Amino acid sequence: MISNQILQNTIDGLKAITRVDLCIIDVEGKVLAATFPEAEQYVEAAQAFVESPADSQVVSGYQFFKVFDEHQIEYILLASGDSDDVYMVGKLAGFQIQNLLVAYKERFDKDNFIKNLLLDNLLLVDIYNRAKKLHIDTEVRRVVYIVETNRDKDGNELERIRGMFSGKTRDFVTAVDEKNIIVVREVLENESYDDLGRTAEMIVNLFRSDPDADAHVAYGTIVNEIKEVSRSYKEARMALDVGKIFFEERDVIAYSTLGIGRLIYQLPIPLCRMFIREIFDGKSPDDFDEETLTTINKFFENSLNVSETSRQLYIHRNTLVYRLDKLQKYTGLDLRVFEDAITFKIALMVVKYMKYMETLDY
Repeated sequence: MISNQILQNTIDGLKAITRVDLCIIDVEGKVLAATFPEAEQYVEAAQAFVESPADSQVVSGYQFFKVFDEHQIEYILLASGDSDDVYMVGKLAGFQIQNLLVAYKERFDKDNFIKNLLLDNLLLVDIYNRAKKLHIDTEVRRVVYIVETNRDKDGNELERIRGMFSGKTRDFVTAVDEKNIIVVREVLENESYDDLGRTAEMIVNLFRSDPDADAHVAYGTIVNEIKEVSRSYKEARMALDVGKIFFEERDVIAYSTLGIGRLIYQLPIPLCRMFIREIFDGKSPDDFDEETLTTINKFFENSLNVSETSRQLYIHRNTLVYRLDKLQKYTGLDLRVFEDAITFKIALMVVKYMKYMETLDY
């Protein structure tokens, strides 16, 4: 359960303090960590010691200790020397590793609980019973963040984010698949959605300095009870997907800012096709040339203001009017009329959604 790197760091630290060489071997005879090079020659003696009824003994100038995990032998610890002082160092090292086992097991149990909570794999009564057993408060404000990274290129993203929240013991950081890291964060009473956004930016900033890293963060709404955490997770999941379709330029997206994109995302594809056929009469926005698309987008950006749009496009007002008239003849929609503009904007978003869904089918 504990990584070899953690074990190595632990005995390196103990050796630096005590100047006693240490080694950790598992019950199958594999050297997991050591501060001296000839550790392999003690594997056979360590395996024989596993079968011994003694909890410690001296073999070839090394003191052997058993490290237990709930009455089951987990590791054999070796300490170089046969003096009383070395015996004390060995007992302290064994005690430290045993505490690490307990801490990691508790975190593993909490990780499992959080994962099952997010995925709705627990009955309501189990949620509260297990939360109580794991000493997790059930009635505090929480929000769920999803961090999507290119983890196949780098394996330490999870630890980076855990490091950011390491001082906050009431927050949980876990992974549900190889690309998504989940943060279940406790939200203080005086924190607002602006504060949540700043936290999301801080997470993204962990990766911005690395040119090979790519990260996007989405988060749901604040919930008040632990049973509602899965809802915040589903909202964050939707925000991540909707953000890819309609807000590609954003690294951070909140569920509360999705607007009409959230509604479009939940439409069935057959209904979308029917809507587009009715609006464009068999035509498609894909048929528009680059000039037309630029004009449309800039017109929407400027809230249907003809003067401002023509100024930003560096064209005469009459040229813009001509383009809008041409578009009206082609689609039957006049973007200068608010109702037609809304219909056209929604249609463009629906087309974008359909194209995104097509990419998922391949």
